[in-house]
Amino acid sequence: MLSIVFSNIEPKNVNEALVDSDWVSAMQEGLHQFQRNKVWHIVPWLEDRSIIGTKWVFRNKLDEFATVTRNKARLVVQGCNQDERIDYKETFAPVKRIEAIRILVAFAAQIEIKLYQMDVKSALLRQYLKEEEHVIQPSGFENNEFPNHVLKKTKHFMV
Repeated sequence: MLSIVFSNIEPKNVNEALVDSDWVSAMQEGLHQFQRNKVWHIVPWLEDRSIIGTKWVFRNKLDEFATVTRNKARLVVQGCNQDERIDYKETFAPVKRIEAIRILVAFAAQIEIKLYQMDVKSALLRQYLKEEEHVIQPSGFENNEFPNHVLKKTKHFMV
């Protein structure tokens, strides 16, 4: 029988996560998704460009019995560092709304169809960016060869 153990404790910051191999693996998995989907590439930092910060968000994914089934590390861009009409012209929020889910469930019940749930490991918008956006290298995963470089985003991302 295959048994996989996950960390039961959600770290409060990246320094706590970096000492736990389970969380390091979760962060590496997230970064691998970015590399595979060519979300950014490393470029020299130009002082006239603003740089957006990044932050790791850590969550334990639970099953119906409240058992940890997966450690999820999400790298997010700190958009609060941007100014509207200077750094960006439009916004988006790829989130689910509870009202939409209720309508879907009610409709499925009405026409008697089964609904299935799935967990999406990462969601990336396929649209390329119109503006140039530069983000700092993720904490704990800075490139040793280019420590003063930044990441130029080519696509919106969330893991």
